Amino acid sequence: MIKAQNIRKSFGNLQVLRGIDLEVPAGKIYSIVGASGAGKTTLLQILGTLSLPDEGKVWIDGHEVSGMGEKELSRFRNRKLGFVFQFHHLLPEFTALENVAIPAYIAGFSKAKADARSRELLRFLGLEARCDHKPSQLSGGEKQRVAVARALVNKPAVVMADEPSGNLDSRNRDELHDLLFSLRNELGQTFVIVTHDDSFAERSDRIIHIKDGVILP
Repeated sequence: MIKAQNIRKSFGNLQVLRGIDLEVPAGKIYSIVGASGAGKTTLLQILGTLSLPDEGKVWIDGHEVSGMGEKELSRFRNRKLGFVFQFHHLLPEFTALENVAIPAYIAGFSKAKADARSRELLRFLGLEARCDHKPSQLSGGEKQRVAVARALVNKPAVVMADEPSGNLDSRNRDELHDLLFSLRNELGQTFVIVTHDDSFAERSDRIIHIKDGVILP
């Protein structure tokens, strides 16, 4: 599902990634772990097309994204990738349903189709009764589940997540982790997740250890 070859990235004189080679098969959860400053988030941003490498190539779902122009890349990102971050980034003026549906609206789906898909996902995630609630009316765990639904609404090839449970209490953290594995098992969803949570990483299909910009053997 993802192939990265010789990924290098520097910021000024600081070399953050030093030749990363990585393959992620479909329907798996891969965790990226390492100390702060090891290059985890930089790698995730490059795999998610949010940042360009200085050197190297990335393929996602059979498409080489390294050579795409900005408009083509934006369309690809909208259709093929979902994102979940530590903070939910829900728009406060919109309902849960509307927040989930926004990427589908952008992709050009009709409002009826986008809303139906969003409602289906919220039902699957146990939030059907919260569809018409705004973020201020939701708990922290509910907000993050809405963010997960938003990431899934366009049926992405891969969901990229950066510390998705880092802002949750232990109960909501555990519920979110269980949800991600359910999505892998029931929907065959592929995830690449940066995490500091050892218990989550140990449950994943593979742990990618990064230190000083390289993947440890």
